[in-house]
Amino acid sequence: MKKLSWKLATLMMCGAFVFSSCIGSFALHHKVLDWNQGIGDKWVNEIVFLALNIVPVYGICYLADALVINSIEFWSGENPVASIGDVRQVKGENGNYFVTTLENGYSITKEGEDLSMSLVYNHDNNSWNVIQNGETTELFRINENGAVEYALPNGEAMIVMPDAQGVASLRAATSYAMR
Repeated sequence: MKKLSWKLATLMMCGAFVFSSCIGSFALHHKVLDWNQGIGDKWVNEIVFLALNIVPVYGICYLADALVINSIEFWSGENPVASIGDVRQVKGENGNYFVTTLENGYSITKEGEDLSMSLVYNHDNNSWNVIQNGETTELFRINENGAVEYALPNGEAMIVMPDAQGVASLRAATSYAMR
């Protein structure tokens, strides 16, 4: 029995080193936790939390995330339990905004106003675009060599590499264009 324990412990340690880079986002576990936190007041949330631990919903979700979903996320780069449709409230300088996660980007709406805009990723030309009032404007595009092509506020385009020098030159160009 003692030999089996040592072998099992050794196997687990080796597994921890081999699989240590696949941490993942544990999206399923977090979705259940977020749902629980939004049910009611702290007493209701605590009772549901205890019930979901006794049943073991949290344990099953955590195990499913650790063994299956995070592995899919590691190998494909996308989590199958992504947060599409999640709405987050963000407090800004000019009020509160609601950010909704879309399949290919984000939709942003200011609280109390009908105005909204979307930041959308276009897979065909590898670009991020802003859509507002039915008009689409390309913000930037990532070229095959990794260079980023930005649309500056003055209408010109600028191609930079994603490094410190590229960021510095982009900052200089945008601060000059904004004057």
